[in-house]
Amino acid sequence: MEGKTRFHDLDLPWSVMHAIADLKFQYCTPIQAQLLKHTLQGKDATAKAQTGTGKSASFIITLLSAFLKKEVKNKKGCPRALILAPTRELVYQIEKDFRDLARYTPLRIVSIFGGTGYHKQQQQLTQKRVDVIVATPGRLIDFMNKRLIDPSSVEIMVIDEADRMLDMGFIPDVRRIVLKTPHKNKRQTLFFSATLTDDVLRLADSWTTKNRVQIEIDPEQTAADSIDQIVYISTESDKFKHVFNLINNDRLKRVILFVNRKDTARRLSEKLDRYGQQCDVLSGDISQNRRFKVLEDFKNGRINILVATDVAARGLHIENISHVINYDLPYEPEHYIHRIGRTGRAGSTGTSISFADEMSSFFIPDIEETLGYKVTCEYPSEALEKDLPKPRPGTRKKYPPKKQFRKKRTFRGKHRRPYKGGKNKDTVVKPEN
Repeated sequence: MEGKTRFHDLDLPWSVMHAIADLKFQYCTPIQAQLLKHTLQGKDATAKAQTGTGKSASFIITLLSAFLKKEVKNKKGCPRALILAPTRELVYQIEKDFRDLARYTPLRIVSIFGGTGYHKQQQQLTQKRVDVIVATPGRLIDFMNKRLIDPSSVEIMVIDEADRMLDMGFIPDVRRIVLKTPHKNKRQTLFFSATLTDDVLRLADSWTTKNRVQIEIDPEQTAADSIDQIVYISTESDKFKHVFNLINNDRLKRVILFVNRKDTARRLSEKLDRYGQQCDVLSGDISQNRRFKVLEDFKNGRINILVATDVAARGLHIENISHVINYDLPYEPEHYIHRIGRTGRAGSTGTSISFADEMSSFFIPDIEETLGYKVTCEYPSEALEKDLPKPRPGTRKKYPPKKQFRKKRTFRGKHRRPYKGGKNKDTVVKPEN
């Protein structure tokens, strides 16, 4: 295809090309086309790109090619590449993408993240050599302090979603990790961020060399080309009715429904369940094991609606998400771009539908300013205004209340006096003088 870069043109190792063919990738995405011609030569890079543009594959292909062309027998706990990501979901996704692309290679990856699997991760590090570690900063530092991980021989350093790490307060931890790796002149550093603010660029300057390449993929233009965006003017009292009718009338099968608060996510999921929708929640207070189960259920079609906070706005790659629905418009306009980026990924098309009520409608001008163009606002159709059916009776709550622990009974004084009979068991006999 004219104007497209083929993977065949990049002189990649046969084993990597075999995996790419299995995944049915023929042409590079814009960021892959611009990055790989530099990173495959060992150059540092700073790239502005959001998830869904193919950036994970670009740095995975880079390190696979480098390690296959130059084999090194590293020691246990001494990775050749270190990938830092801000969330467990993103770490999990990067590990999955790596396994897909490295299936015909002997290279081994281990994912390190908090919340679960401490002993399992510890065993993975101590039993066999590991070539690549993908990690969240906190758990990685924990294992470094226990001398289970030694990053002093890292050849390639990848820092993903640096702007989010900055927002989440991870930069001091990231700085500690980077200082334990070889000097930036002796390693290749790949730095990714959805925004390139002054603070982010200062970090890039300190961690990459001066001759790095800087690439910017415009996320707003990507959203405009691949995602059909609609905003319905609604009210707080009618919003649920409109959302339910939209999902039910069109029989939507794979939808992410975004809200701003964790309690809203729980209430909305329970309400949708009462109206016969197969749904579940993904938010910050859900345990890690539970998050993985929810995501697998969503990917496998056991649930068709994922009610989520902004914890799902980045780092998730789930194929064939037809619709992203903003039940609540986000407080931050940049989060709108990240949310709608869950659909229309990797060249496919998608639909974003938002509901603006009495309060959130004031966020629309800021969102339009960030996008750089106007979004279509309209009133709900008659089909969306249809009355709700009766909910299912007797539906058990999906989230039982937390277990209440009885307060331990205490007794006054140093010792309890012995019981010596009588009808009242609290009666005690005074000792005789």
